[in-house]
Amino acid sequence: MKPGLLPVHLEDVPSETFVRQLGKLKELTSELVDWLEPAHIDRPVPAGTSAVVVPDLSGLAYRMVDSFRRIDVPILLLSTEFGSVLMWDWEIRDHLRRKGVATIAPTSLTECEDVCRTLATQKTLRHSSMLAYQDDLGAGMQPDIFKRFYWWEDECVLDLQKAFGVRVERRSFHDLAARAAAVPDARVEAAWDRLSARTPIVGLAPRGRADALRLYVALGDELDETGDVIAAGINCLNESTTSPTTPCLAWNLLFEERGLMWGCEADLTSMITKTLVHKSLKAPVMMTNLYPYLMGQAALAHERIPFFPPVDEEPENHVLVAHCGFLGVVPQSFATEWTLRPRVLEIVDPSANVIDARLAEGATTIVKIAGDMKTLVVAPSVLTGYHQFTNSDCLNGAVLRVEDGYRFVENLPSHHAILATGDLVRRLEVMSSVLGLDVLKI
Repeated sequence: MKPGLLPVHLEDVPSETFVRQLGKLKELTSELVDWLEPAHIDRPVPAGTSAVVVPDLSGLAYRMVDSFRRIDVPILLLSTEFGSVLMWDWEIRDHLRRKGVATIAPTSLTECEDVCRTLATQKTLRHSSMLAYQDDLGAGMQPDIFKRFYWWEDECVLDLQKAFGVRVERRSFHDLAARAAAVPDARVEAAWDRLSARTPIVGLAPRGRADALRLYVALGDELDETGDVIAAGINCLNESTTSPTTPCLAWNLLFEERGLMWGCEADLTSMITKTLVHKSLKAPVMMTNLYPYLMGQAALAHERIPFFPPVDEEPENHVLVAHCGFLGVVPQSFATEWTLRPRVLEIVDPSANVIDARLAEGATTIVKIAGDMKTLVVAPSVLTGYHQFTNSDCLNGAVLRVEDGYRFVENLPSHHAILATGDLVRRLEVMSSVLGLDVLKI
């Protein structure tokens, strides 16, 4: 859904600069937004306006603070032909800021496009739903762990819906599993004929492959029937006795084919974080578990490994990341290596599947929204490499180096975190300014 941008002028009649600059902005962004008819800044902001754009600032702005104050949507300052703000407008922006008027001033066309996509994501969320398949909540295979998670709480759902306007619908995992079991063999075979050439599978028995495809087909049917689903998740580990398979292959295929964001263990906070980051910034994202070296034996015991991978220096500033035996659910288009394999964790069915994949090494941003849905916690890091431990729950995990391990641990909102490829701190700050979120860099 394209956001609607309202260009406003400060003069009674639009200046030549305003007209020229607006034309340039339309050339740059019309594929991303719908431009509304220009209006004077004192005119009421029409319903359906996603943001106001000021293509031409002048000294009049100093005397029109009240006019800016009454605008109740984001205010974008785009006063160059490159989709950014003029350097000479910094004084005006600073004056408005000190008078309590927040503005968004991109420094590049990339940031301008990020703003446009963020506005589109915000608009889309208000007309979309997220599905969470679960029945027993924290009372399944690992109740001592799962009963602690905030995403089960009604308060989390209410805060998420209030913050972003997205609907959260809880559905029965038992009913989904029954629907998957009833998928005819002919549809499974047809799906495999279509997908086999581009889906590398190693070691998974034919039954496991068929069960994985049945779940993929059943989920696709539910998405078709529901419409406007932007993300979905299943309580697949804690309620693993419900199904003979896991949704790893399904999440990969449904993302690649439909752009559906996915939630391991039906983690709503991970689902909304991935949706915001990928849809707004077009960055590769995935969810995994964080095991900071500072956590010592508590982390090692959970992953069933004897020691952390060796690092050259500052082990306190390193984090092992792994989920379900490997790095986690990484879509093929995000991966440098990708293979579907048999399950690793013993709590899931022996026929279940798991993805063994890698993200690109190098700059990686760790990001997660806090439970109040008001703060985005962001940590720049470097993915330094991959490490394997035989006979463990970490057959191929990654190591990240963070800036300050102690500050990192003290400020984490969850053991689940989103990895996004690249150094995205600045771009996430711009995205958050559009969404009205605070950013906590750790």
